[in-house]
Amino acid sequence: MSDQCASCGKAAANLKACKACKLVKYCGVECQVAHRPAHKKACKKKAKELFDEKLYALPPKKEECPICMIPLPCKVDESSYMSCCGKIICNGCRYCLTRNCCPFCNTARPKSDEENMKRLLERIEKYSDPEAMVLLASCYHGNRLNGLPVDQSKAFELLQRACELGSAAAHYNLGIKYQTGDGTEIDMKKAVRHWQIAAMRGSMFARHNIGNAELLENGNYHCAMKHFMIAAKIGNNFSLDAVKLGFRNGHVTKEELETTLRGYQAACDETRSEQRDKAVAIKKARG
Repeated sequence: MSDQCASCGKAAANLKACKACKLVKYCGVECQVAHRPAHKKACKKKAKELFDEKLYALPPKKEECPICMIPLPCKVDESSYMSCCGKIICNGCRYCLTRNCCPFCNTARPKSDEENMKRLLERIEKYSDPEAMVLLASCYHGNRLNGLPVDQSKAFELLQRACELGSAAAHYNLGIKYQTGDGTEIDMKKAVRHWQIAAMRGSMFARHNIGNAELLENGNYHCAMKHFMIAAKIGNNFSLDAVKLGFRNGHVTKEELETTLRGYQAACDETRSEQRDKAVAIKKARG
């Protein structure tokens, strides 16, 4: 990158790079605005390349259960948010270590929905806990707790706030809101944008949805399969099925399929434990 302003040619030590593409520098806003017509095309192209590098990069490592220190299970119903301490704990530790108190902070478990709601609200008001906001949003969405009425607008507001605090789950759920029009107008561009942010933060469900959007909205099999393969390699079984179908239809090579299968198995294996298998059996027995 040159140390001269791309617009006026002035050389200086404190030039500022174009935030979008990082290709050129300017001595000020006036020069950047003046140079925009000449730079716009190259800027958009480079900015997209930089964004795609981030989007298709390997996702961050999965969050670990704070007790057993094993990556959290791929299935969301195999771990639980604790409203007492705000930790997400795998069901293996939750079911097998203790039944009467939180296995992390030893706080007695809530005796009613009302008590659980009180703790949830405290997590939000006192600690600005984004995961508590996501859970409360799901209650307003229709997963009723303590008799809360369905209120899509409140759910939407909570998710927006949690997004500002960096929650991948909030970005994923807000994308669903924009897809379905619950609490807002349908806007697939915004839906995909939120899923992209969530995917870059490790959400395999958001990644799968981007693949579906590329396939169904844009007919882009190449990009769709790239997303499905990434999601499958971090444990998404629906994406794995999509990759298998893509292979049968000629959109995925044999080598890509084999690599994806190995990645999927490795992702599943790293989240398994004897305690978690017991927890699955306990939950299944309870119906």
